[in-house]
Amino acid sequence: MPDLRAFARFLSRDPAVADDLVQDTLLRALRNEGQWQPGTSLKAWTFSILRNAWFENRRRAAAHQRALDHVNVEEGIPAGQEYRMEMIGLARAMSGLPRDQQEALVLVGALGFSSEDAARVAGVQVGTLKARVSRARRALAARYDAGIREEVSEPAGSK
Repeated sequence: MPDLRAFARFLSRDPAVADDLVQDTLLRALRNEGQWQPGTSLKAWTFSILRNAWFENRRRAAAHQRALDHVNVEEGIPAGQEYRMEMIGLARAMSGLPRDQQEALVLVGALGFSSEDAARVAGVQVGTLKARVSRARRALAARYDAGIREEVSEPAGSK
């Protein structure tokens, strides 16, 4: 369940919506347990249900759609919270990636899915998913390299 919730939070960007989505996913999985095929990944199956429920809910409730690419950044970060700044930087960099690349990177990189299981969740071929992950990683690396060059080139005290 923690991984389902993490993926739901990635999709919705809202903890309450994520909790509702996980609950809906588990209910759907229980109702349709006969559709799961033994020998296949139960985790990938439930993640597929969650992903499909998310997109179904978005289509059904278009008027309530939230700005998914908006990253809430706090201006002041207390001392000793460097990791938070790094996470904010990562969130900013990821927000500029196409949604399919974000999804692939979260499934494989953050949640530890195999490429095969992540492809099943995303509803794409394994090669497509691997390409999305590769492109996302390259784009993030380029953004971080550009950010480091900007910081080095700025005169001291200019921030």
